[in-house]
Amino acid sequence: MATLLLPTACDQQNQYVPPPPAKVTVALPLKRPVTLYLEATGNTAAFNSVDLVARVQGFLSEINYQDGAPVKRGTVLFVIEPDPWKVRLDQAQAAEAGAEATLRQTTAEYNRQAQLGKNQFASVVDQALATRDQARSALQQAHANTQLAAINYDYTHVAAPFDGIVTAHLVSVGELVGGGTTPTQLATIVQLDPIYVNFNISEQDLLRIRADMRARGVTPAELLAVPVEVGLQTENGYPHKGVFDYAAPIVNAATGTFAVRGRFDNHDRALLPGNFVRVRVPMLGQTESLLVPDAAVGTDQGGRYLLVVNGENVVEQRKVTLGPIVDDLRVIEQGLKPDERVVVGGMLRAIPGQKVEPQTQTASVSATTGAN
Repeated sequence: MATLLLPTACDQQNQYVPPPPAKVTVALPLKRPVTLYLEATGNTAAFNSVDLVARVQGFLSEINYQDGAPVKRGTVLFVIEPDPWKVRLDQAQAAEAGAEATLRQTTAEYNRQAQLGKNQFASVVDQALATRDQARSALQQAHANTQLAAINYDYTHVAAPFDGIVTAHLVSVGELVGGGTTPTQLATIVQLDPIYVNFNISEQDLLRIRADMRARGVTPAELLAVPVEVGLQTENGYPHKGVFDYAAPIVNAATGTFAVRGRFDNHDRALLPGNFVRVRVPMLGQTESLLVPDAAVGTDQGGRYLLVVNGENVVEQRKVTLGPIVDDLRVIEQGLKPDERVVVGGMLRAIPGQKVEPQTQTASVSATTGAN
């Protein structure tokens, strides 16, 4: 009996049993209104910046500020040997006083001659009239000389044209300034509050914004109320808030970009002219958008993609166009449909073309990657 069963045992063969489909976590994209942002890079620039120069010649006699200190408008920062220019002003004023006296005397003489020679001695009257007019002209010239002397005397006191910070002085007390054809630079004053941020947007973005403005009935004047946000390289997010301030009237044909500017309060001087900043400007209105966990987005040589599970539970790879991140969720601008299941967990087990066992969760839950 045992010998009869032996061939039956030898006839059994091992058969390959495929492994069960990998388990992955999927979620439908979240659909909600989102404020889309236009992102760019820019540089800060001073609201006002002026080189202080010597406009008259003389020896520098005073420096009345601390290098790098804030000053108020009208503060006298430098004094350039005022005495010679005060003497010239006094001379001009004296000459003007003499011209006034001459005019009074010639006017009186003309009036007297006009009364004496109403019907005769016309030449004498004409001579008196000419003398009076010459005196009047001389007085005008003397008055102009006095004004010029007063202006030059004022130039000996170099004052701050606005509130700001003054750089280190470039000349020393006792040094001759204002000589030669080029004015001597004394220092630079910079206004830091408010401060500008200059950046460029592409022509394509400009056309999209203008089309959106027309669709929403937004006027260029209303555009000036659009907020602008910036962040420094070492800062998280965009903590500095400002307003749209200026847009260039032309597109730069060489670069295909459009220059714009924002204005920011800068009481704490957190922003300095020349800083490199990240810029974010909200687009007009809100757009109904699809969002997925940012961790679900993959990258390969072809660009950014998502893994989706089709109706037959087979993984497919979808090339997508990304928008900004909103609350840890990534806006998907193109390449994804609202009813498609996106792989948000177990991504290493989700291989395009292979079947999986999907487990559903909501897209608002942040996805994990790799080892799940």
